[in-house]
Formats: sequence, C-alpha cells, structure tokens
Amino acid sequence: MLLLLLAVQCLTAQKSQVIDKVVAVVGKNIILQSDVESQYLQYRMQGGAEGTASSLRCEILEEMMFQKLMLNQAEMDSLTVTDSEVESEMNRRISELLGRAGSQEKLEKLFNKTMTEIKEELRRMVKERMLQDQVRASILKGVVVTPAEVRKFYREMPADSIPTVGTEYEIAQIVKKPPVSVEEKLRVKDQLYQIRKRILQGESSFSTMAVLYSEDPGSAKKGGELGFTGRGEFAPEFETAAFNLREGEISEVIETQFGFHIIQLIERRGDYVNCRHILMSAKVPVEALEKAQLELDSVAKMIRNGEMTFEEACSKFSDDDSKMNGGYLVNSAYGGNRIALQDLQDLENYFPEFKNLSFVIGKLQVGEVSDPLPMVTSDNNDAFRLVMVKKKVEAHKANLKDDYWRVQSWALNYKNQETIKNWIRNKAKKAFVHIDEDFADCEFQFDWESSNNKKNH
Repeated sequence: MLLLLLAVQCLTAQKSQVIDKVVAVVGKNIILQSDVESQYLQYRMQGGAEGTASSLRCEILEEMMFQKLMLNQAEMDSLTVTDSEVESEMNRRISELLGRAGSQEKLEKLFNKTMTEIKEELRRMVKERMLQDQVRASILKGVVVTPAEVRKFYREMPADSIPTVGTEYEIAQIVKKPPVSVEEKLRVKDQLYQIRKRILQGESSFSTMAVLYSEDPGSAKKGGELGFTGRGEFAPEFETAAFNLREGEISEVIETQFGFHIIQLIERRGDYVNCRHILMSAKVPVEALEKAQLELDSVAKMIRNGEMTFEEACSKFSDDDSKMNGGYLVNSAYGGNRIALQDLQDLENYFPEFKNLSFVIGKLQVGEVSDPLPMVTSDNNDAFRLVMVKKKVEAHKANLKDDYWRVQSWALNYKNQETIKNWIRNKAKKAFVHIDEDFADCEFQFDWESSNNKKNH
C-alpha cells in the first residue's frame, strides 16, 4: 500500500507529462490510465517486474479488470461494509504510513497532498478492497478438496516441479508458568510512581528516565518515544490513557498485558498521538522459578524412567494451552505439527516464546526429553519448559506419505485459482466491458470483450 501511494505521488509529480484517460470500463466501474501507471510504477519500485513494459501493463490492466468485475458483483449483490470497518482499516494503514514517513508533515510533503486528501483516497481504496474480499469469499465458499483430489493433484505434478522440503520436526512441550505475586506487582507500581514523581519535580527528564529504566527495548533507546500511532494500535488501557492526556502531561501508572507503564503525550493530531512511555514488568520471584525448574526436572526423570508418557505428563503438569494438543507446537502456515528448522529460527525474531528453541531442537534425538529450559512466555513472563522431538523428517522431495497436509494446501490453492478463473470467464461474458484501443494488442488470459460485449458497445 505504501508503494502504491508512492507511485500515485510520482505520477502526480509527472502529471504535466501524462494525459489521463479511461482505458477500461467494467460494468459501472472505470480504470484510468493513471491507475495502470500507478501499479506499473509499484512493480518497478519493488524490483519484481519481468517482461516488457507493454506486456506488464497488459497484465496489470487485466488484474484491475478482475478487481472491478468483483466490485461490480458486489454492487449487484448489494454487499456493504460499515463506515467503522473502513475507518478502522484506513486508520491502521495511515498509522503505518506515518510511522514510515516519520511525521504528518513529511507524509504530506511526500505525497504533495493534505492528510485529508490522503485519507480520502485511502478510504476509497480500503472500501473497494473490503467489498472485493467479500465477493472472493463468496466465490470460494464451500470449495474443498477430497483425498482423491489431493492424490490426483500430486500424481499430475511434473516430477521436476515437486519441491524439496527441508528437515522438519514435530515438537512437544511441557510448560510451567509460575505466577507473579501481588507483592511484586505492587513493588513495580511503586517504583514507577517514584520515577514519575522525580520527573514531575524536575529532577530528571522523561526521556532520560526511559533510557535508564524502561524495559521496552524498541523505544527505550529513543527516550521512550513511540512515534505517531493511531487508534487501535495500542493495548486498550494504554490507548485510553494516551488519548486523554494533554501535551506534556504524564499519566498515572497504567497496567496492560505487557506490564506497567507511565505515558507522556508529546503531540496529538486528530486520531494520532506521539507519546513516550516507560515500561516495567513484574517479575516472577526467583524462588518460584527455582520451584518450577525442580518440578520439571522431576517430571523429566519420570518420563525417562518410563513412569509416564510425555503426553500424560503434559496433560497433568503443563500450564500452557498447547496441553490441549498434546503439547505440540503448531505450524501456523499449514496448520500441521511439523515445523522446519528455518521456520523456528524465523519465529525467534518475532515471538519471545520461540527464543533459542531451534538451538535446543538441533541437539535433541527423537524421543529424547530435554532438561528444564528457561523461556519467556508470550506475555513476557519468565517460565521453564521441557521439550521433546517427537519426530524428525529429513529433507526430501514432497510426497503424500510425509507431506499430505502440505500437498493438500497446494491442491486447495490450485482449486481456488481454477474456481476464480471459471468465475471470471462466466462473468466477463455477461458484464459490459470496454477496453481502450491502446491496449488492443494485449494478449489477455480471459476473453474480456466477447462477441456479446462488442455488440453492446
């Protein structure tokens, strides 16, 4: 979206050289030459453009005609989206743009438009995309693949196109999450109140105290500053406090799922605020962590001695929701239990609960239970866990025995694509479609201007 808006800006800057006109009509919806050029510029900026400029523009126009065809269907089906849904998504995207640009002034200068104009353009684009998504969902509703279709899809795959699947693991865990005491929470809140008092008395600045004490590594080094952020981006308690502050004012201590905060509002512009914060979290007592470690050490010995299975121990002792799934970690991409080592390493960069897991897994044998391992939970609390490699599948060519769930996702994706193509072929014959003569030489995938459409022109 950012690149698309950048492309629009670039075209605006070149408007003296480009004469805009309608290059296609689908039902009641038009496509302008500037629309095509915007998308073309986007692809060029991403470095992914292949083929000649003219062929790429043809591909772009056809994709945009498909989008307008879905928009036309949305109008025929009287589909709607609420203003609040559009505003929420538009604000999220504006917030992302502001974060990248650095400030509202920079964003407006970049696009040579006011914030109101940027919002209006983005609001229209968001609404159209939401309507198109509804149509796409209705087209694909009920599309499933049977086991027979999965096997047929695999048999028909060219041998040289079957991908190699890297080494994968099925991993299970037993997690002990010691609770944070009320006394510890009160201690942290009091410490933040003391920091707030020192700032209000002029003993130190908010930014200096953030550098010294905040546990948010991303903002602490910037004096706690978060940059312009819109509604819906913060935790609810944080957002309520931030948007109720006056510029320069410092909040009371606020508790969220991430810990305790004090917030200082730097500046507010409509539905966006730039503020500083200091985050401190209540820590699990060392004694509680030691107890959890000892308990898991005993559990590991019972599993190794055959006194209970890993599954039984997980059901009895684990404090994590994964116990409902036998402790298995789930591959969010495909929904199965197998996770590639590279995927684990990627997850470590985004989710604290996966930190250092790939290193441990690489050293375990199948069926071997680890010693108790320190970890950080998704809500940033200290804990311990046991992990076991339940199964290891070496790198191999994808096959139905080892990779059925993966092949199933490929088959479903292919069937979805074919369903969409058939829908386009059917609707393109019935809808009014006109394409400008400048694109007469395009080799489109679909017959947009059928004989019936041409008679109607």
